[in-house]
Amino acid sequence: MQFDDDANLDTSEVQDVRGSRIPGGRATIGGGVAGLIALLLGLFLGVGPDELGLSSGGDTPGPTSSSLQQVQQTCRTGRDANTRDDCRIVAVVNSVQDYWTDEFRRRHATYTPSPTVLFGGRVGTACGTASSAVGPFYCPGDRKVYLDLGFFDDLRTKFGATGGPFAQAYVVAHEYGHHVQDLMGVLGRSQDGLTGANSNSVRTELQADCYAGVWARHATTTPDESTGRPLITRLTPADIRDGLNAAAAVGDDRIQQGSQGRVTPDTWTHGSAQQRQQWFEQGYRTGDMDRCDTFR
Repeated sequence: MQFDDDANLDTSEVQDVRGSRIPGGRATIGGGVAGLIALLLGLFLGVGPDELGLSSGGDTPGPTSSSLQQVQQTCRTGRDANTRDDCRIVAVVNSVQDYWTDEFRRRHATYTPSPTVLFGGRVGTACGTASSAVGPFYCPGDRKVYLDLGFFDDLRTKFGATGGPFAQAYVVAHEYGHHVQDLMGVLGRSQDGLTGANSNSVRTELQADCYAGVWARHATTTPDESTGRPLITRLTPADIRDGLNAAAAVGDDRIQQGSQGRVTPDTWTHGSAQQRQQWFEQGYRTGDMDRCDTFR
């Protein structure tokens, strides 16, 4: 995976609050947006709200570190994205949102950008206070993607993925798939509280995987606003394999087999390893979001 060295990165799309603790809010677990996020939104572990680290407790202290806005200071060009993980996330966010902006415009609709928040430890959101144990997630309450970069180490060491830059890009693109669903009014289908291989929760996650594949198909042809050239200049078959490997690693069956020694499909919230790979491949092969209707 290679970025255009001379492209300017738009760091306004990423809020860097690593090294700080910010107000946690008082969202209530079990209903509304907090219940939705606890159910499915980008949470790879498939466990209950208490285990996810989402809390309805009091506010947490304000910022305590001078490391805020780190990416704004260090991530300026595609060259930085080729050498630093945090700058790579900025570049992927830029590329993903460039693509969806163009795609919505082509469909005579308006794409509303969503910031990514880089955090460490705990973070306050409109969906409650979350810990890093939650994994990457999208909060519909404030329409932001939340990511602790430490998750990418966990993806390799705990989930057994091969890792690599495009595995990281897949995770980010999946979360922005949820944002697309939110803008299109599809996300609410997952609020029925049901689980299982054919549940709306699983269908929602698989559609986000498909949308990630759609973006990947167009990543090297989507023009960057600052240069008019694609921000991502190269994706190799090995990159796509890393993405597929990451998708499989966070399949419900793989996680359940590794954590409890058995697979219980009636409790699935994200889909099997095979399903997740299948729908990413569907998006990547067709490049057409209309072919991502997992609810049919």
